[in-house]
Amino acid sequence: MQNNRLKQQIEFIIEIDKLKQVFRQSILMDGTRRENDAEHSWHLAIMGILLGEYSQEDLDLWRVVKMLLIHDIVEIDAGDTYCYEGTPYADKLEREKKAADRLFNILPPDQKEDFQRLWEEFEKRSTPEARFAAALDRLQPLLHNYKTKGESWKKHGVTSDQVIERNKSILEASKTLWDFAETIINDSIKKGYLPV
Repeated sequence: MQNNRLKQQIEFIIEIDKLKQVFRQSILMDGTRRENDAEHSWHLAIMGILLGEYSQEDLDLWRVVKMLLIHDIVEIDAGDTYCYEGTPYADKLEREKKAADRLFNILPPDQKEDFQRLWEEFEKRSTPEARFAAALDRLQPLLHNYKTKGESWKKHGVTSDQVIERNKSILEASKTLWDFAETIINDSIKKGYLPV
């Protein structure tokens, strides 16, 4: 292939196909199997398009969608770390930084910088777009757990206090979405999906 830029882009496209084999702890809403990271990222991007109107701040929605599509690419190398785990969660950022360096370096330099910057922005929640993207990343697993009657929560012994603590950052981006999340959490407690 003569065009080196295209060659790098195609190599990256081939590499990120591996995201389809990284399985999360979230169970699909129909209860049939665990969700993979590619499905998760796609679902979040659609949520961003649909729910952007509930942000408390003006958003560059295209930037939100890009963050949602790339934020978990690093899990190709770092693996998915369940958000309620203690020790494995402690070195998550270190593992993911190393993965970001390897994976984004496959890209041409300008795209590498863009992906790296977006990934770091998402991780730091340093902009309205990043806060909103992170809020959706919290909300989506809540929906999965609610629709599966708390299957993943029950499997891992997760309590309502843990779920509230993990998800209260949704409020940083959207009071409307936080109110909705609280409704889901409270109903999950009431129905026995989530122990107090």
